[in-house]
Amino acid sequence: MLKSEIRILGFDDGPFETKTKATTPVIGVIYRGGKFLDGILRTDVEVDGLDSTGKLAKLINSSRHKQQLKVVMLDGITVGGFNIIDIVQLHKNTNIPVIVFNRKHPDLTAVKNALNNFHDFDIRWKMVKNAGKIKECELDDSKKIYYQSIGMSDEDVEETLLLSSTHGDIPEPLRVAHLIATAIVKGESYGRA
Repeated sequence: MLKSEIRILGFDDGPFETKTKATTPVIGVIYRGGKFLDGILRTDVEVDGLDSTGKLAKLINSSRHKQQLKVVMLDGITVGGFNIIDIVQLHKNTNIPVIVFNRKHPDLTAVKNALNNFHDFDIRWKMVKNAGKIKECELDDSKKIYYQSIGMSDEDVEETLLLSSTHGDIPEPLRVAHLIATAIVKGESYGRA
């Protein structure tokens, strides 16, 4: 049984223009369960780059909140287009369990086809495969969501997802990170995480 105020750091990226050499913000929101906002972190990653894993690890490790963090939660394994987060490496570099949340079952065939457009396909595809098996979790209202994880039992992952999804089917750390990231880029928050 997890504590109801488990410290969760959820990350989501801001909107960006595709096929540019630009960067996009990635916002981290620290929540106590799904109840209280404790802090906000920010970094920028290259659109379609390969710097997200290192940037997130550095941000987490340098945060004054790190000692209290019990889980890192991601809205999918990519930010800034196809800037893939290697969750095995992120876990190894931070020593914090990682949960990848998806509202829909990821279409790995479509992802693989898109990654074929990159000269470093092998590196990126290995990161996708590192995320492991995609698992299913049913929320209280019989809505299914999907996840991948490392460093945490399936029971604890599912409990964390249920505990943090207090205002719908998206965990609060991810929902709020999305709102902040879109507001930074667009001047106003919009859309769903």
